[in-house]
Amino acid sequence: MTLRTAVRTILHPHTATEDLGPPPRPDPGARRLAGSLQVRHVDAGSCNGCELEITSAFGPVYDAERFGARLVASPRHADALVVTGPVTRNMAGPLAKTYDAMPEPRMVVAVGDCARDCGVFRGGYGVEGAVAEVVPVDVAVAGCPPHPEAITKALRGLTGR
Repeated sequence: MTLRTAVRTILHPHTATEDLGPPPRPDPGARRLAGSLQVRHVDAGSCNGCELEITSAFGPVYDAERFGARLVASPRHADALVVTGPVTRNMAGPLAKTYDAMPEPRMVVAVGDCARDCGVFRGGYGVEGAVAEVVPVDVAVAGCPPHPEAITKALRGLTGR
């Protein structure tokens, strides 16, 4: 690579993100968020398949941040709670406390079949239930695990972008 090519590559990088089409119809609560969504992720007892897909959704290919969604470390800074997995007995209390720590208005996104209806973990001795049985769910993303495009589409619906 010549110096000229290297400088051109640095000044004009090639963007390798997926084209996800026009924005979906925004959720009614998205108007309150003004296009910016701070997301706190909680694993309530999953197999980590959904976590890999969430990582991909926020990675360089799908890049959910370009649509205004950003992961944050504290529920006190979050607008939305992204929950994966069925809620185990040990996580029911911490999930409810995390939800209560979030400022209003707050939204909950259940990601994956396990979060929606316990999936393959239904009836397990350590399973409390689906996410909707512990905290109110605003958006549910289907799939085991859901595709990063589906996760990004759900977040775009919340940001309105």
